[in-house]
Amino acid sequence: MNIIDRHCERSEAIPIMRLLRTLRVLAMTMILMAYCVTTCAQPVSSTDLINNAKEYDGRPVTYEGEVIGDIMARGEYAWLNVNDDVSAIGIWAPKGMLKDIIHKGTYNEKGDRIEIKGIFHRSCAEHGGDLDIHAENIIKIKDGYAISMPLDTVKVKYAVLFGIILVLVGIWKVYTKLSTR
Repeated sequence: MNIIDRHCERSEAIPIMRLLRTLRVLAMTMILMAYCVTTCAQPVSSTDLINNAKEYDGRPVTYEGEVIGDIMARGEYAWLNVNDDVSAIGIWAPKGMLKDIIHKGTYNEKGDRIEIKGIFHRSCAEHGGDLDIHAENIIKIKDGYAISMPLDTVKVKYAVLFGIILVLVGIWKVYTKLSTR
């Protein structure tokens, strides 16, 4: 075999090597995309979780909503309720994940909006059979805020009028009772 033949064999092998390397990179990219589709998925609604609890049981989910009510500490962990505007789901999370949560939804306040990534349990053996999510990561998406409720002056006027009528009826009752004696 002469020098030209060896050079031709090597030059034919180089494009095949490049092709194999490109195919490997493409395969790795597809595997990474498949992983992201399953773990970096869009948030699941409470309706989906409740209606399809068997399918989601024990699987990682992403859930998003407003923190409502009190955060109830239990040792190193805490319970919080998160409402996605349809239903609320109980979240079990390490206390350290909750340090950024300031506003909790009540009558006077809109709660912080958070995204939870965790494992969904349709009947959690650790928590007495409750439907819950064990948080692995919590991200605050939007800050909550105080809600100012404007005073309805029409209702105030009716309340004052009703109070005056009630006092007048009371005085009239007392007066009629005393005058019949």
